[in-house]
Amino acid sequence: MLLNIAYVPNGSERQKLDLYLPATGTNLPLIVWIHGGAWMEGSKEKPPGLGFLRHGFALASINYRLSQDAIFPAQLMDCKAAIRWLRAHASENGIDPSRIGVWGASAGGHLVALLGTTGDVKEFDAGENSGVSSRVQAVCDWFGPTDFTKDPEADTPDSPIVRLLGGSIAKNIQKAQSANPISYITKDDPPFLIMHGEKDPVVPLAQSQLLADALQKAGVHVTLHVVPGAGHGGPEFRAPEERERLFVFFLKNLKGD
Repeated sequence: MLLNIAYVPNGSERQKLDLYLPATGTNLPLIVWIHGGAWMEGSKEKPPGLGFLRHGFALASINYRLSQDAIFPAQLMDCKAAIRWLRAHASENGIDPSRIGVWGASAGGHLVALLGTTGDVKEFDAGENSGVSSRVQAVCDWFGPTDFTKDPEADTPDSPIVRLLGGSIAKNIQKAQSANPISYITKDDPPFLIMHGEKDPVVPLAQSQLLADALQKAGVHVTLHVVPGAGHGGPEFRAPEERERLFVFFLKNLKGD
C-alpha cells in the first residue's frame, strides 16, 4: 500500500493518489477509483473495490482539485495526470500499463466517462509524463451526469455544475459541451458499463441513456444497466448481483476471463 503519492510534483494537496497492491503478483491489471461529491467534496480515502485485490487486481484511488479551487477542465486534467503517472510507474509497481480500467460514481462517473472518450484528445494532457498515454481500457460509470445542457434544473447559481463551469450553463455553452463525454466519442473508445439508479433524484436516468445511445451509435461496446429501485447510489448498488456485474465487467475487459 502506497499512500499520498504526488502525481503532480509540487502540485496541490489534492493532486495525490493511493495505490493498493495484492500481496503477490506481477503484470497486474489496475482499476482506478474516482470519487464523487459534486466536484466540490469527497476523498480518495476508504475506496470501494479493495476486494478486487483478492482476485489479482491492483487498485488506485485518486483525489483531484475541487471546483472551489479550480474550474473545469482542471478535474479532468488531474485525472489524466494520475493515469499517466500510474502508467509511467507501472513496471516498478508490478502493473500492466496496457490494462487500466476506471470506475467512478456521480461526479466521478462523469470524470471516468470523459477519460473513456478523450483517450485520443491531447488538449487535456499537460504537465509531467506528457509523453505517456492517458488512455484507459475499460470504464464503469456509476450514475454520472453527461450533457449539462439537457438538465435545465442544474442552471441555478448554487448548482454544482455552475460552480464547476465557473458560471451559468446558458453563458458557458461551449464549456458545457467540452465537459460532455459525448462530444469526444469515437469508435475505438473502450468498453463501458453504465449503471444508474431507477429512481435517481439527483442525476436523471436520461443522462446515462444519452451517453449509452451515443456510444452504441458509434459502435462502442456499452451496457446500460438500470439498478431496480435505486436512487443516487445507495444499498442497491452494494447488492451481491450488482457487485458481481461490476466484477465480471472488469474481469472480462482487463483480464480477458
